[in-house]
Amino acid sequence: MGFITTNDGVEIFYKDWGSGQPIVFSHGWPLSSDDWDAQLMFFLQRGYRVIAHDRRGHGRSAQVADGHDMDHYADDLAALTAHLDLRDAVHVGHSTGGGEVAHYIARHGESRVAKAVLISAVPPIMVQTEANPGGLPKSVFDGIQEQVATNRSVFYRDLPATAFYGFNRDGVEPIEAIIQNWWRQGMMGGAKAHYDGVVAFSQTDFTEDLKKITVPVLVMHGDDDQVVPYADSGPLSAKLVQNGTLKTYAGFPHGMPTTQAAVINADLLEFIQS
Repeated sequence: MGFITTNDGVEIFYKDWGSGQPIVFSHGWPLSSDDWDAQLMFFLQRGYRVIAHDRRGHGRSAQVADGHDMDHYADDLAALTAHLDLRDAVHVGHSTGGGEVAHYIARHGESRVAKAVLISAVPPIMVQTEANPGGLPKSVFDGIQEQVATNRSVFYRDLPATAFYGFNRDGVEPIEAIIQNWWRQGMMGGAKAHYDGVVAFSQTDFTEDLKKITVPVLVMHGDDDQVVPYADSGPLSAKLVQNGTLKTYAGFPHGMPTTQAAVINADLLEFIQS
């Protein structure tokens, strides 16, 4: 574990465990690299080198006031891959991290990248526009920002207890430890980073980024995702990339890498080894 300092002076925390082909994990909003525990341990035990960082303003990285946009997120990821001299890497992004991965590959090229995986990811674009009528109204994201600015601790307790993991669905038993771990990760980060990050994940249009990606891409999405609705995300992204495969999970929630880790990990391994 360690830190790198970006060109604009931001300290980014990262984990780097094991050896072998590198797999780089980019986490979702407003969490940290800890959200990948189940994946890091699974692939470490199978001979891979696993790397995960805390996005700027999140987790143990510096709580700076500025730079909470996809350009900076992608550049920070590029700085990490260059610092560690990662080659033939598989990049895996969940939710906002999926946007970060897509933008990183399009912005910095594929010379260090072997494959990519987008899990419950925000591309192509979340917010409703004339060009994206199936998106969510901007008022939804304005409401999230309001909660972050005024009621963050309560909001971060309620979201994982309901929509994020599908614990609000009939017959699904909430897992209190998972809810508390989500709250813990969220509250480690900075409110300003999380506030600005809502705009980054909801209003960034990744359409042109996706079109540039030529490496194999696996798009994994649950059809009961209540955070990033399935129809306006996964299937569209899989079509936009040049070499994409869509894998749809019936009834799986947004946070499926945690609640359905065994299934997700097995499918990730199959794709990486293919």
